[in-house]
Amino acid sequence: METVRFDQLDLYPQVLRAIAEMGFEEATPIQSQAIPVVMSGVDVIGQAQTGTGKTASFGIPVLHKVDPNNKKTQVIILSPTRELAIQVADEIRKLAKYMHGVKILPVYGGQEISRQIKALKGGAQIIIGTPGRVMDHLRRKTIRCEAVNTIVLDEADEMLNMGFREDIETILEYIPEEGRQTVLFSATMPKPILDITKKYQHDAVTIKVVKKELTVPNIEQYYYDVKRKDKIEVLTRLLDYYNPKLSLVFCNTKRMVDELTEELQGRGYFAEGLHGDMKQTQRDRVMRGFRTGKTEILIATDVAARGIDVDDVEAVFNYDIPQDDEYYVHRIGRTGRAGRTGRAFTFVKGKEVYKLKDIMRYCKTKIVAMPIPSTDDVAQIKAEKVMEEIGRIIDEENLKDTIDIIEKQINESDYTAMDIAAAFLKQALGQINLDNDREDSFDFDNTGAEEGMVRLFINIGKKDRVKPGDILGAVAGESGMPGKLVGAIDMYDKYTFVEVPREYGKEVLEAMKNAKIKGRSVNMEPANQK
Repeated sequence: METVRFDQLDLYPQVLRAIAEMGFEEATPIQSQAIPVVMSGVDVIGQAQTGTGKTASFGIPVLHKVDPNNKKTQVIILSPTRELAIQVADEIRKLAKYMHGVKILPVYGGQEISRQIKALKGGAQIIIGTPGRVMDHLRRKTIRCEAVNTIVLDEADEMLNMGFREDIETILEYIPEEGRQTVLFSATMPKPILDITKKYQHDAVTIKVVKKELTVPNIEQYYYDVKRKDKIEVLTRLLDYYNPKLSLVFCNTKRMVDELTEELQGRGYFAEGLHGDMKQTQRDRVMRGFRTGKTEILIATDVAARGIDVDDVEAVFNYDIPQDDEYYVHRIGRTGRAGRTGRAFTFVKGKEVYKLKDIMRYCKTKIVAMPIPSTDDVAQIKAEKVMEEIGRIIDEENLKDTIDIIEKQINESDYTAMDIAAAFLKQALGQINLDNDREDSFDFDNTGAEEGMVRLFINIGKKDRVKPGDILGAVAGESGMPGKLVGAIDMYDKYTFVEVPREYGKEVLEAMKNAKIKGRSVNMEPANQK
């Protein structure tokens, strides 16, 4: 697969800047072929399935064609469903972030038409809509076509399946033929589509990117529905729960790789990042560490991961769902090598589940929804692993000297062998609290915090000459929790409320028991909503 970087495609600096900010380094196969052709102004027939990154294939060229100083509609993009129209509008908006004066407006059924009419009056150069609603506006003259120079039919076969053929033809009749560019994308090319292309396109160039049949090896595949802000927490929990020897974590952007690497290192994991902006020497160093097992978690973009060929990868995490379905197969194929079984975990948020369904269809594979392991599950599994290791030591090693020490301790103190064993287990688990008695004594249910957070009360306030930074520093410093996870800090004269993620609530309260702020001992407890 020959790759093309976006900076080789002769794009506006503003568009390149937006692409870089979105974190994409290189064009997908359809993008690298379609962008130059669509930009040349000819009619285009693009054959590509969903999940190939085709929105940018027409989104980038239309942004190059639009005149920001002219408020009239210049581009109409037709989509089969409101969801797709919104998605396409969002993506083109991101690409147009640095192009001042370019307005993008989605119009679709189900949304009040009066609202859309009002928005259209303000002028929008690029309109993305479902055929029925676009036609409605054309009839009302709330969308005018005299300045339209480009029409894109996205997922044309889907639109025909939904019975939009007449609407599409009517819309095409509205648009002046003189100087019009007609771009059509479709996964399949049935006869009705060929009819439309014959009738409304002239000397169209065909671009075809048909996906290879890809099979997924012996890999258990799971997905978790995770909010963006909870992803790091879920990732660390899964790493602790499954404790893979080597893991690969994939992010879609270089920025995310850097952020996540810093976050994991801050939490004590042996993690390193890998992406296209790094010097070759750095990349070699990171890969060496991963091959030798010194680095246990490698966080990478798709491009950077090309050369990774390590047999012992036990788990692959899709921290971001991949741009292209094919990338999913490339990513997870890095585990389950040499006849071993591997595990692949994908994080999706909300509507991304639809994207996952496309991947399942395309790869003919099953990705199973899984509940996120609780802290108790993690503690339990850690305890089981420690007990397994203890079983091995009892069976295989000579314990005479250590038994003598324990017997002496039992004879000289009031401890039983059970007490000592339990204390050692607790120490081995890194102070994990397996019983929840302490947890229950903290009532985190009605503290008045936003979802997923707890609100804590501290008996120190403005009159004590304390600033929010002092509170933040004390909470983060004492508990070891990253400062950026601390939520709202509300200060009053004699007391302060601070919000922290619920899973840190107990640790923060424990850590603050003996803490001092500005030399003063403080008392901290869950806030009472009353």
